[in-house]
Amino acid sequence: MKNDMILILGVTASGKGKLAFDLAEQIDAEIVSVDSMKVYRRMDIGTAKPPISARTKVEYHLIDVVEPSEAFSVGRFLEMANDSIANIKSRKKNIIAVGGTALYIKALLYGLFDGPGSDEKIREKLKQQTKTIGLEKLHERLKEIDPEAADRIHPNDEKRIIRAMEIYRLTGKPISSFQKQWPKIQNSKQNLLHNFKIIGLRREKQIKSRRINSRVKKMLDDGLVDEVKNLLAEEKPLSKQARSAIGYAEIIDYLNGKTHLEDAIELIKKNTRLLAKHQRTWFKTFGDINWLDIKENESPEQSLARTKELL
Repeated sequence: MKNDMILILGVTASGKGKLAFDLAEQIDAEIVSVDSMKVYRRMDIGTAKPPISARTKVEYHLIDVVEPSEAFSVGRFLEMANDSIANIKSRKKNIIAVGGTALYIKALLYGLFDGPGSDEKIREKLKQQTKTIGLEKLHERLKEIDPEAADRIHPNDEKRIIRAMEIYRLTGKPISSFQKQWPKIQNSKQNLLHNFKIIGLRREKQIKSRRINSRVKKMLDDGLVDEVKNLLAEEKPLSKQARSAIGYAEIIDYLNGKTHLEDAIELIKKNTRLLAKHQRTWFKTFGDINWLDIKENESPEQSLARTKELL
C-alpha cells in the first residue's frame, strides 16, 4: 500500500486509537489526529492521547500543537491537517486519520460550512448573555428554536452555541436548515477534499458505557486531578475551549469547591456518554462509511484483521 488514505472514526472509547496505531505499524503509515482536545500540550490524561511509546514508533500529527491558553478553531485544524497530509504524501507514506470530533472530520472530508455572514454586535450581545444568564440557559433557548442543532452542540460549547444563535437572529432561520443544504452540495465524491477510505467502529450501547466507565477510572488512577491542578497553576489561564473539555471542566469545579470528587467523576461519565450520543448523530450524516461492529470479547488483533479485510 502506497499513498493510501484511511479514516478511522468512532465515538469516544470505541478503540479507534489502538486500531489506528496497529494498522499504521503494518502498512507504514503516519497518523493524523482529528481531535479538538489532543491538540493541547500537557492535556494528556483527560484527552486520552496515545502513549509516548506509541509516538516513538509511529509518527503522529496534530497532537501537542498549541498551548492550553490558546483558542483553536476548525479552520485552523483544517489548515494544519492539509499541511500534514501534503507533507506525508511528499514522503510517499500512507496516511491514517483518526478521531471522533465530528465537526473536524466533516471539514476534513468536505471543507468548511461558513453559513451566512456575521454581526459583531449580535455576537457581543450573546456573549454578554452567557455571563448574565449562563451558557446552559442559552443552550436551552437554542433548543427551543433549533432542537436539531442543540442536540449536536455540547452544552459547554460556547462558540458554537453563540454562532447558532447569531445565525438565527441574523436570518430568522435555524442553523440546521443551512447545514442541511451543505451536505447536498458537498457530500459527494466529486467534492471530497481527500479520497479517504472510511472505517467506522461501532459497539453495543452497554459495552460502550462500560468502556467509558473504565476509561474514566483509568484517567483518575493515572493522575487526572493532578494534571488539572498543574494546568490551573500555569501563568497563562486555560482558554475557554480547554476549560470546557470533558474531564477538565468537572475536575475544575471540584478543585474550586463547587462539587465533591465522587460527583465530578459521575458527571464526567454522564457527559462522556452524552458526547458519544452527539457523535453518533453526526456520523449518521456521513456517507460511504464501512462500519465494523466490534464484538464484546474481540481482541485488537481480530479487529485489525477484520479492518484489513474491509480495506
